[in-house]
Amino acid sequence: MIAPETAGWALREAGAGRPLVLLHGFTGSSTAWDLHVEALADARRVLVPDLPGHGATHVAADRMSVERAADDLAGLLGRLGAAPAAVLGYSLGARIALRLAVTHPGVVRRLVLESPSAGIDSAQARAERREADEALADRIERDGIQAFVDAWERNPVFASHAALPVERAAAIRAMRLANNPAGLASSLRAAGQGAMEPMFDSLAAIVAPTLVITGALDTTGRPRADRVAAGIPGVRLAVIEDAGHTPHDEQPDIFRRLVLDFLEEDPTA
Repeated sequence: MIAPETAGWALREAGAGRPLVLLHGFTGSSTAWDLHVEALADARRVLVPDLPGHGATHVAADRMSVERAADDLAGLLGRLGAAPAAVLGYSLGARIALRLAVTHPGVVRRLVLESPSAGIDSAQARAERREADEALADRIERDGIQAFVDAWERNPVFASHAALPVERAAAIRAMRLANNPAGLASSLRAAGQGAMEPMFDSLAAIVAPTLVITGALDTTGRPRADRVAAGIPGVRLAVIEDAGHTPHDEQPDIFRRLVLDFLEEDPTA
């Protein structure tokens, strides 16, 4: 029987063996990892959930925060017999993965963080971000998913996507358009960087071996990733050239090799 707090989670599985969890970013879904699932599932049990507010996962508004999502994911993995697991998170997924590693260390055997952030430490800056996210959430609800995605894809953080193969760019756009605008709006309000509890003071408590991956072209996200890496004991930082905020899309072969090499260092992970 699935507990009520995780009954609304949608999750795909592939492969068998040691568990590996893949957590997508805002506007994504489990399909964000389609470039990688087949190769990763050659030797692992790959679990790919839709995060709250995304894809086919539908949970109550009070369970959509980074903090609640991490708690519910820990419970879900336990019930699936998939803990401890290697956990790989991108952007929003990296923030949930961080929280999971901090508050449920027994669930995370190895940790990979792609383009992560530990939140916003200034109370004023958090309040300003919450206000901006609330305004954006209102626009998503008012204008609909296509208008939002059109604007979202013009965000400078995705400028390097201009070099993506046409087929990959189309797949990413289709994934974004398939999301429910009300779900994305709720995710912004509950799990945006302004809403989450900053984790800078907790990074030193992470015990899982950790790899942080960032793109050399990501002028906004790289300083955040550098700061996360600076706070985690024994961390490894990998900077991928010719990639921006989404190395898993922009340099998929290099990204996957980094992840596999890191995981294979521990034969039990």
